[in-house]
Amino acid sequence: MLKKILILFKIARKLALSDALKVVSKIHEPPIIIKIFFSLLSISFFSNKEDNKFSTDEEKLCKSIESMGTTFIKLGQFLATRPDIIGEELSKQLEKLQDKLPPFSTSNAKEIIKKNLGNNLYSSIINLSEPIAAASVAQVHKAQIEDDGTIKDVAIKILRPNIKKTFNEEIDALMLLAYFIESTIKKTKRLKLVEVAFLLKEITNHEMDLRFEAAAANEYSENTKNDLGFYVPKIYWNYTSEEVLTLDWVEGTSIREKEILKNKKINIKNIASDIIQHFLRHAVRDGFFHADMHQGNLFIDNSGRIVPIDFGIMGRINKLDRKYLAEILYGFIQRDYKKVAEVHILAGLVPQNVQIGELAQALRSIGEPIFGQTVKDISGGKLLKQLFDVTAKFNMQTQPQLLLLQKTMVVVEGVARTLNPETNIWETSKPVLEKWLKETKDPITNIADTIKDSAEVLKRLPELPKIMDKANQALSFMASGQIPQNSNSYSALKEKELEMKSFKNQSIIGLLLLVFLGFIVF
Repeated sequence: MLKKILILFKIARKLALSDALKVVSKIHEPPIIIKIFFSLLSISFFSNKEDNKFSTDEEKLCKSIESMGTTFIKLGQFLATRPDIIGEELSKQLEKLQDKLPPFSTSNAKEIIKKNLGNNLYSSIINLSEPIAAASVAQVHKAQIEDDGTIKDVAIKILRPNIKKTFNEEIDALMLLAYFIESTIKKTKRLKLVEVAFLLKEITNHEMDLRFEAAAANEYSENTKNDLGFYVPKIYWNYTSEEVLTLDWVEGTSIREKEILKNKKINIKNIASDIIQHFLRHAVRDGFFHADMHQGNLFIDNSGRIVPIDFGIMGRINKLDRKYLAEILYGFIQRDYKKVAEVHILAGLVPQNVQIGELAQALRSIGEPIFGQTVKDISGGKLLKQLFDVTAKFNMQTQPQLLLLQKTMVVVEGVARTLNPETNIWETSKPVLEKWLKETKDPITNIADTIKDSAEVLKRLPELPKIMDKANQALSFMASGQIPQNSNSYSALKEKELEMKSFKNQSIIGLLLLVFLGFIVF
């Protein structure tokens, strides 16, 4: 109990020094007692306000979060996908979080590999380099292994020592803080702070088991193996474990190196269009997409193929939502606003009693100004945001499963326009959406899908069926932003809430006993 209170105090102190309350006050006004509590905790004799005097409160908060370490970086990244909770402005700032920390020693890395893979496999690893990149959860080394008699260059991703223990202790303390806030301030109950913290714990714990990331990369590779110009690095399962992930080394150029790509005679205009088309294809065709496609995670290999890396954050959309989404986007391309309105009602995104004509008129107010803009100013991601804003007026419920898609689409468009400012999102998207919608209406394809759906999903990964199940659950949590009531995690959440309630009661009793003893002694 004392350990939890100490961790909670340290966290509260960090949050107070970060000016977090100022930012929160812009979204939800906290009670006076909370303001006083944070004001007391923020007293510091060594503060350096001068360096940050030209920064906004949101920028100060982001810098503070980066300095707080893994738990807070992960919390910031997760909240960046939930503008419905924290607001658009703070969400945009949190997207800028830099997930970088100093590397741990190579000798520690070798010990982790040896412990996870055993002496024989460890001994077969050749030329393990110093850390190439280091983030809050893991770092990457280059090495070589023998695969079917061939020496292969590989990237070995290794979890930070004791990262799980540290993260779980801090997130449990944050969950306790969230519980106290919800219990004290009734208005915060609708924000489901405890559930948000618990959801972050579930997702990040899955991310900290590198077998889950390997499973995601494996599924992504299977889905995209026939996509020309796109390659997902191969996973080496014998060299992969809970704390170690080994995959093909990508010999290529970062997509941010625009001039180098030009010098290599790479057609960057084609690459810009291909990035958008591949992303849309994976989202609507497979319902499984890379949800962190920023410039640092995309390379062009020596064959001119787009190669994504880092599969810790993936998005998933079910088949029905994919169909509705494709119909909606394609309806906008065709400027058929009545069709878009009908799809919204059919999908249950707005109530059945909404007048189609009125909704179509509102949707037209989004679409027509977009088609009047120059090509470089048209954004599919912005369209989705405007769509959510307008349909909210017709009592459309928040669709958390589409928020991750929307944010990824904005990032993908940004990457494409960096390569080619004249990229036309609509012309690029149209053939992908047309092809998929045509295929979904084809009766032969429908029969094939039914057979495919009834087959064993686990055939893709017979070695690790339980891991695939859990990875799928984690990705579903990330996609939906909520915990299904029939899941094991929901039961675990309820148990955790009971534990925190008991802890709260014990704390109150302990405090009363302390006061009582004080009266007796003094």
